[in-house]
Amino acid sequence: MSRAAYTRYVALGDSITEGLCDAAPGHPTVLLGWADRLAAILDGDARLGGHEFEFANLAVRGRRISDVVDDQIPHALDLGADLVSVMVGGNDLMSPAADPDALAERLDTGIRSLRASGATVLLANIFDPQFAFFLKPFRGRAAVFNANIWSIARANQAVVLDVWGVREFQESSMWASDRVHLSARGHRLLAARAAHTLGVPYAEIAATNTAEPPPEPPPSLPMRTWLRLYAIPWVARRLRHISAGDGLDAKRPVPYPVGPQH
Repeated sequence: MSRAAYTRYVALGDSITEGLCDAAPGHPTVLLGWADRLAAILDGDARLGGHEFEFANLAVRGRRISDVVDDQIPHALDLGADLVSVMVGGNDLMSPAADPDALAERLDTGIRSLRASGATVLLANIFDPQFAFFLKPFRGRAAVFNANIWSIARANQAVVLDVWGVREFQESSMWASDRVHLSARGHRLLAARAAHTLGVPYAEIAATNTAEPPPEPPPSLPMRTWLRLYAIPWVARRLRHISAGDGLDAKRPVPYPVGPQH
C-alpha cells in the first residue's frame, strides 16, 4: 500500500501507546504519546497526497496480549482500519511464569486476522530492558519474544517497528521518572522512527517541527522516592492481581480527524 493511501489509523497496545508520561503542553491531563504523534505526521502526509485521514487510539495502560487479541483487534477490524499499530507484551513478560513463545503464538493469531482484513500492520517488538537495572533479568525472555516478532512479521507480511535496535533508548533522558515509560523526548523519537519505518521521507523533520518547546529531561529521583512512588505500588498491584488500567476505557475509541495536539 502506498503511504499516501492510509486513511484510518488505529493504535493498539498498553500504556506506552496510550501515551503515559507524555502530557500535552499546557494540558497536563491530556496524554499524547508516540502513536498520537505518528498520527499527526501521517495526517500531514495524507494532506499532501490529497487524502482524508482519521485516527483512533484503543491502547490502555496495563493491557496484555490477550486484551489486544480478544478486544482491541476485533474493535480495530470493526472500525475498518487500513493501518494498525500493535505494541504489546511488556506486561506479559514481567509475569514470573511468562512463556515468550506461547505469548508470541497468541499474538500471531491476532496479527493474522488483521492482515486478512487487508490492513497494513506496524508490529513493534520489545525495548531492550538494559536501560533499567530492575528490568535486566527479563532481557532473555524479551529477546526470545522479539525473535518471534520478526517471524510473525515475516509470515504475515507485517512491518516491524524495531525498538530493540534503537540505541538512543538506552539513554536515561528517553525515560520518564518512573523508569518504565517513555518521556516526551522518547515518545517523539519513537514517533519519528515509526513514520520512517512506514516510508514517510521527512519523518525526522515532521516529528520535531512542532510548536512545542523542547521537552525537559525527566527529573532523576532518589532511589527511596522512586521505590515509594512507583516500585512498591506496582508490586502491590501485581500481588493483588489488579492493573492500573482496570476500569479505564480507551482515550480515543472512535476514529476522527487529527486536530491540533494542544
